[in-house]
Amino acid sequence: MSFPLLTATAALPALGAIATAAVPAARRVAAKWLALLVSLATLVLAIVVLVRFDPDGGRYQLTESHAWIADFGVRYELGVDGIGVALVALTALLIPFIILAGWHDADPHETGNTRWRPTQGFFALILAVEAMVIISFEATDVFLFYIFFEAMLIPMYFLIGGFGDRAHEHGDEVAATQRSYAAVKFLLYNLVGGLIMLAAVIGLYVVAGNFSLQEIAEARANGSFEMATNTERWLFLGFFFAFAVKAPLWPLHTWLPNAMGEATAPVAVLITAVVDKVGTFAMLRYCLQLFPEASKWATPVILVLALISIIYGALLAVGQRDIKRLVAYASISHFGFIILGIFAMTSQGQSGATLYMVNHGISTAALMLVAGFLISRRGSRLIADYGGVQKVAPVLAGTFLIGGLATLSLPGLAPFVSEFLVLVGVFARYPAVGIIATFGIVLAALYTLVLYQRTMTGPVKPQVAALPDLRVRELLVVTPLIALLIFLGVYPRPLTDIVNPAVKQTMSDVHKTDPQPEVEAAK
Repeated sequence: MSFPLLTATAALPALGAIATAAVPAARRVAAKWLALLVSLATLVLAIVVLVRFDPDGGRYQLTESHAWIADFGVRYELGVDGIGVALVALTALLIPFIILAGWHDADPHETGNTRWRPTQGFFALILAVEAMVIISFEATDVFLFYIFFEAMLIPMYFLIGGFGDRAHEHGDEVAATQRSYAAVKFLLYNLVGGLIMLAAVIGLYVVAGNFSLQEIAEARANGSFEMATNTERWLFLGFFFAFAVKAPLWPLHTWLPNAMGEATAPVAVLITAVVDKVGTFAMLRYCLQLFPEASKWATPVILVLALISIIYGALLAVGQRDIKRLVAYASISHFGFIILGIFAMTSQGQSGATLYMVNHGISTAALMLVAGFLISRRGSRLIADYGGVQKVAPVLAGTFLIGGLATLSLPGLAPFVSEFLVLVGVFARYPAVGIIATFGIVLAALYTLVLYQRTMTGPVKPQVAALPDLRVRELLVVTPLIALLIFLGVYPRPLTDIVNPAVKQTMSDVHKTDPQPEVEAAK
């Protein structure tokens, strides 16, 4: 029996979480190092998965299948396609940087709680989230996926509510109340979506007789199993609603600004760069494969909702006073682009959407973590409290600028390729939608450059005159992310070679081909 590589990639951070939580109270530093070493070992396993994955091989590779709850047809089934393996690699890549960036965020003097072990708890929860997200990207049994899709809410609830950002303009008591509100709102929104999905999962079992994604999709493809039109549409809506909450898609997005605003910067990155990707990934894997006809039926409405997300998120980002909430609304706009690419039903759009998931994770991590370093120095999230930072901390300002330019998809940085492919794919089938979506790019340039101008340029405010520049630990966090943004912006082929075969198979699932360009005959 071959080594269960996918299980090991998810099990290692899970075991690391247990070990980190068990570290004695007085050994806080040991808990940090243990968590970091476990995350690095998980990254090594993810790289092995990436190397062993053959883009020209079968659709799902490194598969594992074992009986679990046999009476109900539930199996422990894992496998990765090109999209899943890219997102497993992204998750494993970002977690060490999140841990390094939050190195001091859970020390007792930061949390204000000395009666329990906040440091051990903080890093254990991060590793627990990593394990659940990775297995969500690997699961090919619908019920197995659902369990971890929901289970990841619990550690995220405690990370938001118990370890929130203390840089609050109204004091610690109001900050604690706001953190609690944000955590509860996050949990309730996602629980409601999950409960609706549970009903759809049960409905799928009733009509299909099992939970195996591969078996159901293959049966649908060869015509041996069909769903009634109304049944398929209702099941699609149950799945899509849960994924749209997680993504988040307008109007189910309102939990995200609260959660990212009140969480620490590393946890905010964990939310939007890692956890939220499960929603958009699941749209590609489950909605399109299991319910192809319903996906095409719902496409016009989903495209409208994605357009609203793009424009609405960008407009609200322009008007924000809070740095972290600005990044949150910018992410809502970016998720609109991802969903637009998925449901454009073109190979360019879906390839761009998958690349966008990866590149948005890297660019948002770079921008938000640098913003977190800045906020921790000044003790304020308000844009108006900054000015002239580039004169006292030029390296911090420079990395902040590169992260911001990546957010607005500047050519030469990784997100540009993603956004370009999404728009090409959308224009090929829905030109009017593409034209409207383009305004989101203009607004992105506006909110990014205005943020940089107000915080980094101009006269040096007295409150920032003594701000130190980035330290060695912070440079270790930011420098690799910046390097990746530049490398993937100049040479995206390593990603496209992995993703494109999986996208072609997804296009085949929904029986769609790319529109042929209309070429005027030569006279």
